Amino acid sequence: MKLFNTLTRSVEDVQPLKGPEVTVYTCGPTVYDYAHIGHWFTYIRWDILIRTLQASGYEPKWVMNITDVGHLVSDADEGEDKLEKGAKREGKTAWEVAEFYTKDFLGEMKALNILEPTHLTKATDHIAEQIDLIRKLEEKGFTYVIDDGVYYDTSKFPRYADFAKLDLEEQQAGARVEYNQQKRNPTDFALWKFSPKDQQRDMEWGSPWGKGFPGWHIECSAMAMKYLGETLDIHTGGIDHIPVHHTNEIAQSEAVTGKPFANTWLHSNHVLIEGEKISKSLGNGIRLPDIEAKGISLEAFRLHVLESHYRSQSKFSWDSLQAAQNRLKNWQAVAVLRYQALERENDTQTFTIADIAKEVQAALSDDLNTPAALAYISNAFTQLETVLIAQAERAEFEAMLSDLDTLLGLKLAEQPDITAEQKQLIVEREAARERKDWAVSDQLRDQLAEQGIAVRDTAHGAIWYRL
Repeated sequence: MKLFNTLTRSVEDVQPLKGPEVTVYTCGPTVYDYAHIGHWFTYIRWDILIRTLQASGYEPKWVMNITDVGHLVSDADEGEDKLEKGAKREGKTAWEVAEFYTKDFLGEMKALNILEPTHLTKATDHIAEQIDLIRKLEEKGFTYVIDDGVYYDTSKFPRYADFAKLDLEEQQAGARVEYNQQKRNPTDFALWKFSPKDQQRDMEWGSPWGKGFPGWHIECSAMAMKYLGETLDIHTGGIDHIPVHHTNEIAQSEAVTGKPFANTWLHSNHVLIEGEKISKSLGNGIRLPDIEAKGISLEAFRLHVLESHYRSQSKFSWDSLQAAQNRLKNWQAVAVLRYQALERENDTQTFTIADIAKEVQAALSDDLNTPAALAYISNAFTQLETVLIAQAERAEFEAMLSDLDTLLGLKLAEQPDITAEQKQLIVEREAARERKDWAVSDQLRDQLAEQGIAVRDTAHGAIWYRL
């Protein structure tokens, strides 16, 4: 299996430290608001990573964090904590906001058929680990204290700019006037923020440096290393994490351990809507309920995500999502052919049914090439739609559908059969056609259509599918 490693800017073989186990860390949501489709593009892609690792014989140990404290509205460690901001917006406590949006996120994660991580870890459950990591950084001389908190001195870590290929001199020259003048370097970041002296925060803890709360970056290092060890096999996140969040994770983790924090880094590219990045200020933060309200299934949305490569800049539109829904319906029409297998030999397709899942897995093993995987399925299914399924192929066909579901999570094997009553209507319609009673034939076709069932006539008889 091969993946593009942001660290080396090249495609490399997966080489876990303790194979067959593969340790994977995913930067999870900040639970101060609902997740939008930009978030779900990323999480569906990492779900495919885990599925492909499993299919390739690996045993992924997957950790995803829940950021429920410490994520400030500015990457420069300025402004409000996002949970505190959400609490003010909704008239709740930060704890209540975190609980509500965590529950919503997990519900939508399940609805999208995203696999459950081995460990789903909350920042607020790991304050002690974060304090311990900051203490170790302090002991090694990487920290300093200013009025609003404990900061990491990036000048003490010579490789700081390497991962994101940052121009630190340009950043220094371009530092804004309102930038915290107590910071030694513009790139220095907060490890621990002090609570304001004139107010009590909903979320604050005691520490060796004073009452406060952890910065955003320290949580990922602390939790990843607790559950996965000092060096991870794979670390995943959004491309926007590269210049700040992931760069800071590397700096603080490797300063403590002296070891690489992650051997492979994967990044999901941006999603654009009408040429713009998704953001609340633009009002284009489409959510899953918005999709379902338009009569489009979440499986169709999942398929739409897989139509673009995780490293490409994706474009979302309602037209493209509708096209994905149509494509999925075509695939579902093929999936239900297993209930309509024919008593005949079938030697007209140019592939064996078992090859389909193998070719899909091969595409996914090549840097998660989901567009190539889907293209292969479409071509194969187009042939199957024409030649249909022989009774002797049914078990192989059902196994193939199950394998595709394991790889892609589209629930093709879960498509149900029609009822005995609906099958009888098809039999009666066939009889009407044989006696050329077109009025009755059309009436029965309409009756089936009212129940969401369509039929197409072939040389082997009527084949049904769902509208």
